[in-house]
Amino acid sequence: MTIARTICLGFLAVITLGTLLLMLPLSITSGEWNSPIVALFTATSAVCVTGLAVVDTGTHFSLWGQAFILLLVQIGGLGYMTSTTFLLLVFRQKFDFRQKFAIQESFDRPFVQGSRSLIRSIIATVLVFELLGVIIMFQPFSAEYGSIRGLWLAVFHSISAWNNAGFSLFPDSLIGYQGSWPINLAISLLIIFGGIGYQVIMELFNWVMSLRSPRTARLSLNFKVVTSMTAILLVIGTVAYLITEIQNPDTLKGLPPQTTLLAAWFQSVTTRTAGFNSIDYGKMGDAAQLITIALMFIGASPSGTGGGIKTTTLRILLNCTRSTLRGSEQVVMYGRTLSPSLILKAIAVFMGSGFLIAFTTISLALIESGKFEFIDLLFECVSAFATVGLSTGITADFSAWGHLILILTMYIGRVGILVSMAAILGEKPPSQLQYPEENLLVG
Repeated sequence: MTIARTICLGFLAVITLGTLLLMLPLSITSGEWNSPIVALFTATSAVCVTGLAVVDTGTHFSLWGQAFILLLVQIGGLGYMTSTTFLLLVFRQKFDFRQKFAIQESFDRPFVQGSRSLIRSIIATVLVFELLGVIIMFQPFSAEYGSIRGLWLAVFHSISAWNNAGFSLFPDSLIGYQGSWPINLAISLLIIFGGIGYQVIMELFNWVMSLRSPRTARLSLNFKVVTSMTAILLVIGTVAYLITEIQNPDTLKGLPPQTTLLAAWFQSVTTRTAGFNSIDYGKMGDAAQLITIALMFIGASPSGTGGGIKTTTLRILLNCTRSTLRGSEQVVMYGRTLSPSLILKAIAVFMGSGFLIAFTTISLALIESGKFEFIDLLFECVSAFATVGLSTGITADFSAWGHLILILTMYIGRVGILVSMAAILGEKPPSQLQYPEENLLVG
């Protein structure tokens, strides 16, 4: 079995187990058996760290059900191979060379050595950030709900935010905490660091540690691209929301200046790709919704907990365009030339993602004919593919077939478009044949 199929089947196995757990009467507040489609949709959304929901998580699911969702979110955020490898390490079991290659594929590493230390570092990083989030959010939650309930709310939202899942125990997500600086900043911190990827965090840590010694650490190209693109997109998103929604009385207009800035910043962060919201996306203007769709499509960064085409893919495509306009045949970033195979991979991710979103949006438009606006359907499909979880409020109103389309979209978005295609078509060795070149009119 190929590595791609191992990863895909692993996610399917976890989703199946999660569906069975969420169907149990103990998972539902009513004590009855849960609807299979609701359980399947919720389990898929949790494992794929999306956050789209067809029921209110805080009232429909019991404490056990919420705990199951949180467990699925943690497994989905870590990734199937990371989670299984961690369990093998806990039980002191050995993992073979195939598992090492799977870890290499999951984190896009050029080598398989050091897989054990990598897993330990990842788990330690996760625990540190999630604990930090709990500490920051405990006080405001406990002040309103008491210590026990406040602790559970802090734990749930911290894990959900770090894994860019977007599940909330409040029916309006975080609209009720629109002006809370501790909640907004804690969630933002977890989303950003969870989305930039473990490799960037570890490299940042090593760089800070190296400042104590005379030698200076050399930052990788991946670190420079991810951090710069993340910062640029956060600033652009904040400014864009301020410009488009500042006069909208249903979103930002009428809020105190500090709350307005905080809300615009939070939407810029959460669209990449967390799913929390502190304003109602269903009441946004068309311009702001299109901006949200674009930010969701871009998504987070490689090896992070978010989805989308990734910041590195966008940067490669932008630099390709710049090189073409300058008449250069090389794509250069920070004094480094990108290989043709890397450029082709970025193009494949962009095109494959675009075709999938077009197919699912058209399918939903045909199935749910006349029920929803097209932009709402596009919004929902991009949110599902990029594993964001934001919605204009129509998720629960889809038919069973519509929910199944979103389930498939979330699944492909989480495992990755290239991994999904490799699992279906199989991995073929590259051809050794070289064909003659010929020109073709373009543009």
